[in-house]
Amino acid sequence: MAIPGEVRSLERVREILASARTIAVLGASITPERPAHYVPAYLHERGYRIIPINPLHSREGAVGWGEPYRAKLGDLDQPIDIVDVFRHPGFLPGHLPDFLGMRPAPRVVWFQLGIRHDEVAARLIAAGIEVVQDRCTLADHRALGL
Repeated sequence: MAIPGEVRSLERVREILASARTIAVLGASITPERPAHYVPAYLHERGYRIIPINPLHSREGAVGWGEPYRAKLGDLDQPIDIVDVFRHPGFLPGHLPDFLGMRPAPRVVWFQLGIRHDEVAARLIAAGIEVVQDRCTLADHRALGL
């Protein structure tokens, strides 16, 4: 069930994916079998700049897709087109201050397939950030022929 202001149209999803260049991946993984690894890997192969966010891997000094893992969204100091979220919905309220504190604000926060949190989404929308919920960036990119 969509909430007011949530991105639902395939045409808008196409526009978002076609215009984005930089994607921060919250919950990025170093494990190739995990969606939080192979989805950003697919996007990177298609020309997107991927910035992985995961405090565990940041402490390990890991690098993914040519970028060092950052511990948190607040560590970013450049414009982000999409924050692609691979976190359990129960953790999303704890990330809300990070989303809202990003400067500049991200254009879009995208909750991956199976991830919805209407309260967090409504707060982001109220702050002028577009929200996509319960959709896979990889599947949509492929299905839309981008």
